[in-house]
Amino acid sequence: MAQMETFYEVMRRQGITRRSFLKYCSLTAAALGLGPAYAPRIAHAMETKPRTPVIWVHGLECTCCSESFIRSAHPLVKDVVLSMISLDYDDTLMAAAGHAAEAALEDTIRRYKGNYILAVEGNPPLNEDGMYCIVGGKPFLDQLKHAAKDAKAIISWGACASFGCVQAAAPNPTQAVPVHKVITDKPIIKVPGCPPIAEVMTGVITYMLTFDRLPELDRQGRPAMFYGQRIHDKCYRRPHFDAGQFVESWDDDNARKGFCLYKVGCKGPTTYNACSTIGWNEGVSFPIQSGHGCIGCSEDGFWDKGSFYDRLTDIKAFGVEANADRIGGVAAAGVGGAIAVHAAITALKRAQRKTDASHGENH
Repeated sequence: MAQMETFYEVMRRQGITRRSFLKYCSLTAAALGLGPAYAPRIAHAMETKPRTPVIWVHGLECTCCSESFIRSAHPLVKDVVLSMISLDYDDTLMAAAGHAAEAALEDTIRRYKGNYILAVEGNPPLNEDGMYCIVGGKPFLDQLKHAAKDAKAIISWGACASFGCVQAAAPNPTQAVPVHKVITDKPIIKVPGCPPIAEVMTGVITYMLTFDRLPELDRQGRPAMFYGQRIHDKCYRRPHFDAGQFVESWDDDNARKGFCLYKVGCKGPTTYNACSTIGWNEGVSFPIQSGHGCIGCSEDGFWDKGSFYDRLTDIKAFGVEANADRIGGVAAAGVGGAIAVHAAITALKRAQRKTDASHGENH
C-alpha cells in the first residue's frame, strides 16, 4: 500500500502551529462528546496514523447529505477533506470528471485494497438490473458492489443509504433498497437523516480515524453517541409536553407561546437523533425551534408512516391528553381509591374476627 502523510504532517506543512493543533484536538474531543482526557489520544492518532483514503459514491439521492457535510463547523469540512482523510473519489466534489474521475476510483481501489472507507450517499435500485441509476455508463448497483468488495468499512450517509427514504417509499417502482440489503459482508455504520447533521457526519469520520474502529452502534446500526437519545428527551419544549400545553393548530396563541408541537404531528418522542443537542447551522436552530415538528427522518421507513402532521397515538405520558390539573385530579382519585380499598379490607378483617369470636363462644 502506498504511504500517506499523517494529518499532523499535512497541518504542519500548511503552517499550522503545534499550539493550534493541540487546540484543534481539544475542540474535536468536545465536539464528539468526549472528556478532556481524550484530547491527547486524538492528538496521538493525528500524529501517527496516515490519512484514511475515502471513496464517496452517489446513487439515487438529492445530494442533500453532501450539502450538509460541506457546512460542518466542528471540525470544518476543509480540515476533514484536505487533511484528516484523503477524499480520492467523489463525483460531486472532485475536480476531475469523466474518464479521469473513473480512473481515480480504480486507482484508489487498487492502491489501498482493504484499507479505504467507502462512503455511500443514496441507494441502489434493483429493478431492470439497476438501470434506473447509471454512473459512468454502468448501473450504480454494479459500482457499489465493485467499490465495496475491497473496502475496510462502509458509511451509509443519510436516510436514503441507511433505510431507503423516499425512493424506497411505496409503491417503490424502481425497487430501491438501502445499502445493507445489497452489501452484507462488510461492517456498515448508518448515519441517517434527511440530511444528517453536518457535525454528526464529520464527527463519525473523526472518531473512526482517531480510534481506528467503528463507534458503538445501536440496534439499527447507528452511532450511539449521536443517536442514543430521542429528540424528545432533550427538547426545550419538553416541559410543555409534560404540562399538557400543546399547539392545537398552526399559528395559534399556543404556537406563539412556544408550546409543544406533539398534537400537530411532531415525531420527536419516537425519533433518535442529536438535533435538540447539536442543532443545525452551527447550532443556530433545529426544526422544532423553528416552529415545525420533527418528521422523524432518522428512523426506518419514516416516509411510509403517514402524514408528517398526523399525531402519534401510542405515546403514554402524563402530558399527552391531560393538563396538569387533570393529572393532579387523577392522582388524587388514585390516592382516594387506595384509601377506600384499605378501609374495605380493614372492615372485612374486623368482620372476620367477630365471626371467628362468635363461633368460639358457641363452642
